[in-house]
Amino acid sequence: MMTDAEVDAFLREQRTCRVATVSPDGRPHVGALWFAWDGRSLWLYSITRSRRWADLRKDPRISVVVDAGEAYDELRGVELSGTAVFVGEAPRTGEPCPELAEAERIFPAKNFGIEEMPHDGRHAWIRLTPESVVSWDFRKL
Repeated sequence: MMTDAEVDAFLREQRTCRVATVSPDGRPHVGALWFAWDGRSLWLYSITRSRRWADLRKDPRISVVVDAGEAYDELRGVELSGTAVFVGEAPRTGEPCPELAEAERIFPAKNFGIEEMPHDGRHAWIRLTPESVVSWDFRKL
């Protein structure tokens, strides 16, 4: 397992996560997304016409995995699970939303190397404040 500080550092440095949702027929759906971690919550910037978005509108249960490593003794990761919360307008056009200030500061710097969040009118924010966090670090074996 990782310590809390290691989990925090890992989530701040990684870019891609895998998001699992539950479809109306009960089947899981998994897709990759970039994300922002603010130290408490994982912020996902999702296309509002995606299967993920539709699934979460009907059933907000969500599980996210962030992992890294190629060789067996390098594998490490974090699984965060809980309830998805939609934040801000959907799709996001950039209307002022103080709750999004930190996510919209972190996300463009981390993923695009720019300071201002680009809004394309197709994406919107989902917040996951995890109810469960599980980590692993095979480098410690």
